[in-house]
Amino acid sequence: MIGQTLSHYRVTAALGAGGMGEVYRATDTSLQREVAIKVLPPEVVKDPDRLARFKREAHLLAALPARTPRAVRRLLSRCLRKDPRTRS
Repeated sequence: MIGQTLSHYRVTAALGAGGMGEVYRATDTSLQREVAIKVLPPEVVKDPDRLARFKREAHLLAALPARTPRAVRRLLSRCLRKDPRTRS
C-alpha cells in the first residue's frame, strides 16, 4: 500500500491496524496536507452494523477541529470501542 495513490491520496506510511481496518499516513495531493486514511477490509464493508460504526467514527473525527491534539483523537477512538452502542 505504501507508495500507492488512492484517489488523490498518496500513501506514505503505515500507522496501525485493528479490527476495523488499516490506517495509513498519506498526503492529500489536492490540498497538500498530511492526513490519515483508514482502509476497510471487505468483511467490514459488507457488514451494515460495522460499516455504520465506521461512519459514526468518521463523522465524530471530522467534527473535531484540525488542531485537536492526537491524544484527544485516540481517547475518542478508545471510547467508541468501549461504548456498547458502537460495538460490532
